[in-house]
Amino acid sequence: MTTRRKFITSAGAGAVGASLAAPAIAQSKITWRLQTYAGPALAEHVVKPAIDAFNKVAGDEMEIELYFADQLVPTGELFRAMQKGTIDAVQSDDDSMASPTEVTVFGGYFPFASRYSLDVPVLFNQYGLNEIWDEEYSKVGVKHLSAGSWDPCHFATKDPINSLEDLKGKRVFTFPTAGRFLTQFGVVPVTLPWEDIEVAVQTGELDGIAWSGITEDYTVGWADVTNYFLTNNISGAWAGSFFANMDRYQELPDHLKELLKLAMDSSHYYRQWWYWGGEAALRVNGPKMQLTTIPDEEWATVENAALKFWDEIAAESETKAKVVNIFKQYNADMVKAGRPYRYG
Repeated sequence: MTTRRKFITSAGAGAVGASLAAPAIAQSKITWRLQTYAGPALAEHVVKPAIDAFNKVAGDEMEIELYFADQLVPTGELFRAMQKGTIDAVQSDDDSMASPTEVTVFGGYFPFASRYSLDVPVLFNQYGLNEIWDEEYSKVGVKHLSAGSWDPCHFATKDPINSLEDLKGKRVFTFPTAGRFLTQFGVVPVTLPWEDIEVAVQTGELDGIAWSGITEDYTVGWADVTNYFLTNNISGAWAGSFFANMDRYQELPDHLKELLKLAMDSSHYYRQWWYWGGEAALRVNGPKMQLTTIPDEEWATVENAALKFWDEIAAESETKAKVVNIFKQYNADMVKAGRPYRYG
């Protein structure tokens, strides 16, 4: 009995002591606000499935609130808003969100840096771009989370484009760097809010769009206001990323960081097959746009101009030169590898 009494007493005291030493504290749910570059129809594919999956698995621990293009801040102010902590995370390319880094010019569509969508993740994961992006964004208090590829860049226009001459004077909605490159062919780049593009084409403010492939043209409604799709492209894949405010990211426990990585990877994978299949299917079966093509020998003028453009960019800084050299090495390797990596 004595032993039993001592056990009960000591066990009870221990339990009380444990409860006093470590009271149960209800942890508050982590909430992030993430704004994407994409409007609602496009976001349904390029980001929403991954965010929905993240929130489902994270449960009571964390929720990412998703906002669409320009919903909280204009796309051109995304970087500053994230840097300040006004929003917690962003899905965009560097170019569109006007990030003040040495690598900004390479986001979105850097002319002819890629031919296929798989080129982008290989460049980041196997050729060293991840490390360069991480270093550049760490300098400005932002975490570069993960890069991936989207669709190729084609012209969707009201009038047919069958030669370089047809591009002259065309007012086109496109990305900053792509626009800078295309001006030498007479294209007039126009910057407008994403949601205004369809109406701007209808009213004649724009003659066309060089912002996407044919999948997005159909998904967001641009195929309804343009008549022609140029099969030549100035880049094989849009390069974009997920970013986060550095402090907010570092506050996350390790298992939520890992879950975030898995969600981003699932987003990248979804886009790989959605765009790759969609581009082909809509060229073959899409009823809304007529395909046009500039002959290869004439389009070679644009490809050669891109290489000169690369050298111009490389001359601007050591970091830019490093990135351009990676592009050159990668593309040389792909040509040497031959089919299916490069055809001619």
